[in-house]
Amino acid sequence: MTERLVAILTLKVYLDNPYLKEIDANILEKSFKEDKYYFTLDRTIFYPHLAGGQPRDKGKINNINVIDVYEKDEDIVHILEEDIEGKDVQLSINWDNRFDLMQQHTGQHLLSSSFRSLFNAETVGFRIGEDYSTIDIQKPSLNKQEVKQVEFLTNKIIQSNFEVLSYIVKEDKLDEIPIDKLPTTDEDIRIVEIMGLDYSPCCGTHVNSTGEVGLVKIRKWENNKGNTRIEFLCGFRALDDYYWKNQYINEISSIMSSQDKDLLEKSKLLINQKENLEKENRKLKEDIYKYKGEFYLQEATSYKDIDYIVKEVKDINLKELGFISSYLNNNQEKLIQIYSIPNKENGQFLVNRSKDLDINLRELLNNISKDIELKGGGSPIVVQGAASSNLLNDVILKFYTKIREYYKG
Repeated sequence: MTERLVAILTLKVYLDNPYLKEIDANILEKSFKEDKYYFTLDRTIFYPHLAGGQPRDKGKINNINVIDVYEKDEDIVHILEEDIEGKDVQLSINWDNRFDLMQQHTGQHLLSSSFRSLFNAETVGFRIGEDYSTIDIQKPSLNKQEVKQVEFLTNKIIQSNFEVLSYIVKEDKLDEIPIDKLPTTDEDIRIVEIMGLDYSPCCGTHVNSTGEVGLVKIRKWENNKGNTRIEFLCGFRALDDYYWKNQYINEISSIMSSQDKDLLEKSKLLINQKENLEKENRKLKEDIYKYKGEFYLQEATSYKDIDYIVKEVKDINLKELGFISSYLNNNQEKLIQIYSIPNKENGQFLVNRSKDLDINLRELLNNISKDIELKGGGSPIVVQGAASSNLLNDVILKFYTKIREYYKG
């Protein structure tokens, strides 16, 4: 059902007064589809989703949550999960969310202006996300000193508390304004001006003065298709980011018994020490694997000039067993290794041959799996897998018997 009550377009009140939190309006049109109600009003304070890269406003109409807002032609459509009777409605937006978006959007204008002024780098992409915002600038690389310059200039403009203006300009008057980029429309072009510093065609909501942005902080940057993507925070987002980072730094300082300014060097030292310990640990493990392998070799039995290690091992995992068998495999000839690791429900097995032998263990595994239910895989030289505990000994016996039959001469 679709019903158009009055043939007028939605008045976008948020453009003239972004600080208005509540307003009364009349329903112009409503429809129902896919279990949702769609309302077009004669005026609204709800900003539509991703118009000009800015996310939508959150809030309520007649105390019913608005789940989405989008622009259709010159109208703004509000989506609700409940119907509204009558034509008179009351709108209220989530002010904290609105002011956050105003801080991020105005901060982006300031940041883009600073990159343009300092490095002649134009902004070619912009996005306000849930956690942080990004701009893409036409500059293939960026260093720490350049970032520091941009942050200093941007926050200097914020502290100067310049007035932020917005007004409509006709296309034939654009030449009189030093706009930073061409508008995407040729009718009723809205300009957001920061007191002679920046002129941008923009349909977003902004603060009245730069001081309300509070702070702009660049978090990180990276190359993106020949440009540089800047991740940044403004206002309360930047304050919140500083809060948790400061908390973490203080806690880490306490744990490491170090001053916050010394943490970086101490962390590098600890990482270096960790890497050295890991190298030493690997060397010790290699020695242990070597000794265990030599011990296993002493228990080997011989048949037809081939040594067989058939062993049940405990307190060791399959990965460690693989290191031991590889060590023996690389240092012995005519050697077959057959290992089992028993567990309560499923046991594991590993079978390995020295490189001078020719039996294809992968084919042998496939043949055995036809008679015994197991899971496994590998190569002609080494296979491993698992079987239920009550079948594990049968698997080991099958491997041992069939390999001996292959080499019985």
